[in-house]
Amino acid sequence: MNASLNTLLPKLRNVSSGFTLIELMVTIAVLAIIAGIAVPNISTQLANQRVKSTAATLANALKEAKVESVIRRQPMELSVDTDTHTLIIESDNSVEIASYGYSGNSNIKTDESTTTVIFRPSKRANEITYTICDDKNSSTAIQVFVNEVASISTAIGGTC
Repeated sequence: MNASLNTLLPKLRNVSSGFTLIELMVTIAVLAIIAGIAVPNISTQLANQRVKSTAATLANALKEAKVESVIRRQPMELSVDTDTHTLIIESDNSVEIASYGYSGNSNIKTDESTTTVIFRPSKRANEITYTICDDKNSSTAIQVFVNEVASISTAIGGTC
């Protein structure tokens, strides 16, 4: 029985227990393919999330301006500063009430010549539609609407 054990031991010693270079290269290639498929989807989802966040911030700022105009009994103006990526709420005598920051990768546009909306204490406002997009243009655009009776709503759509 000892003789058979001695003949097996040299065979076991010659067996390699590591990975070959080809196995490692195939594994890395498979991982690279999977990463190549996943990265565009992740960046699109991040862009969509930035657009949603900016739209929510704009809608909240619009609602605050509307409420402040009723509470203070004076017109409130919400303006979009695209240079500093800020939403600014001001009273009719140019006193800043509040300001909100939004993502620098997001763009807020309107079809009109102005990005300013004025809320009046009579619960009226000038009608305006904001379109929010991402710089990378791979995201879905969201529109924020303000109608004449100062109702604020959001919807998916618009062109960037």
